[in-house]
Amino acid sequence: MEIQIKKVTTSSEVDIVAGLAKAIWPEHYIPIIGKEQVDFMLGKFQSSKAILAQIDQEGNHYFLIYHDFIPIGYIGIIEKYSEIFLSKLYLISSERGKGIGHKAIDFLIARCREIGAAYITLTVNKENLDTISAYERIGFEIYGDLVSDIGSGFVMDDHMMRLRITPR
Repeated sequence: MEIQIKKVTTSSEVDIVAGLAKAIWPEHYIPIIGKEQVDFMLGKFQSSKAILAQIDQEGNHYFLIYHDFIPIGYIGIIEKYSEIFLSKLYLISSERGKGIGHKAIDFLIARCREIGAAYITLTVNKENLDTISAYERIGFEIYGDLVSDIGSGFVMDDHMMRLRITPR
């Protein structure tokens, strides 16, 4: 099994990310937050146009995850002074449970060490219990809660989690 993680640099790669989001988000999030909020969030945050704006105007970095040269997931991050904020890490359902998420975290740990960041931080929906458990197994800890109004009457009700990165 060959896993590659490559930075998104072209509009066609952005379209692949948006296509993956359309496939992954409904199956994963509709049971947690409902179809209406999923559709709203896909349009607001994960359309090709939204992703391009995040990259061009907000300093986000996206990476495609490939398994044997086929795109199977993606990562979205924001590099800050002392941390990397992991805004997105998604895999298609058939690729979960194979250690690919761990490889993605290893990729981010290496990036943290490269830029001198002390933490990987993220937010995760409080009802997303399987994902919370997966992050805890890797070593992430909950350090707070955050409720964010995202518009149109929707909120994100999240735990804030972080993983301390030890320098080499």
